Amino acid sequence: MSAPLFLVEALPTADTMTLDGPEGHHAATVQRLRVGQELLLADGRGGTAAAVVTAVGRGALDVRVTSRGYADASVPRLVVVQGIAKGDRGELAVQAMTEVGVDEIVPWAASRSVAQWRGDRGVRAREKWAATAREAAKQARRPWLPVVAGAPDESTATVARRIAGAAAAYVLHEEADERLATVELPPAGEVVLVVGPEGGIADAELTAFAEAGAHAVRLGPSVLRTSTAGVAALSVLAARLGRW
Repeated sequence: MSAPLFLVEALPTADTMTLDGPEGHHAATVQRLRVGQELLLADGRGGTAAAVVTAVGRGALDVRVTSRGYADASVPRLVVVQGIAKGDRGELAVQAMTEVGVDEIVPWAASRSVAQWRGDRGVRAREKWAATAREAAKQARRPWLPVVAGAPDESTATVARRIAGAAAAYVLHEEADERLATVELPPAGEVVLVVGPEGGIADAELTAFAEAGAHAVRLGPSVLRTSTAGVAALSVLAARLGRW
């Protein structure tokens, strides 16, 4: 079994450090790491440090760094614009997409989104998505922490501007003729993938995205839920781009 990963604000410059705070509590109290066990520290920006536990305290660990590393960011960069979904479906989508390698997630207030993020509720919901991405990145042992970007709920106009600046953009749509498995992919830059909410993407939104340069694509004959469409599409892209 691979060593557990813990996220820190900054990697230690010395050969020893104390892992405390929420991560130290999780390591010492929840996972109950013991002296001699190995772990991995990451700053969420590609930097890593392998370490071994030298002492266990109350909600904290002392560790000794055994090696350091750095993982380059993957290219092209994969950005998913995720239509806001009701209940926990959005969080399920964030978790799964993080595990398979999404680089950025943009919450989108689509016209057919049942759930609406407004005011403080929107701020809390976005923070919950960010926390979900953080925990999923740790579970997947990812050295890069995905960004949950933008305002609590980006508008269609804002998403269209993001599409216009991307190297390529694709909108998942059940009536599209072209398949994601066969479209031409750019070697670098940003690939934007738009996933609609439960009610689908409205015609006006499809038009706005097409005018910004996006192409409508489908995955296959099945119609997937908003909580699974993004992870399925990312899996296709990860295989095609050699990430997997």
